[in-house]
Amino acid sequence: MSSMWATLQRAACGAGLNQRRDFFSWLTQWFSKAPAKAVVAQKTPIKVELVAGTMYRWCVCGRSKKQPFCDGSHFFQRTGLVPLKFKAQETRTAVLCTCKATQRPPYCDGTHKSERVQKAEVGSPL
Repeated sequence: MSSMWATLQRAACGAGLNQRRDFFSWLTQWFSKAPAKAVVAQKTPIKVELVAGTMYRWCVCGRSKKQPFCDGSHFFQRTGLVPLKFKAQETRTAVLCTCKATQRPPYCDGTHKSERVQKAEVGSPL
């Protein structure tokens, strides 16, 4: 009886290992090992009304069609990037970056005025 139990355990462990391998191979198909570079979505920032206490997801990859916010494009285009989640501390108008080169994400710091951003094509990485 104990040898049968040992055989069943080995078979179960082996099956689990194969399932784990299959899962990780599936993950590597969907998620690149090195994240893609963000692309310039627009060359000017967007003014938005932020509501106090509301969580927002700022697009980091530049591929969202709902700029400056995330629409999930980073996932479907397998960028390896994730949106920046932030909570508005107060209700106010804010200027959010769409060139994706700001040093103060998600807020615009004027980097879009630089020659490097202005020479870049919309949709291309910096």
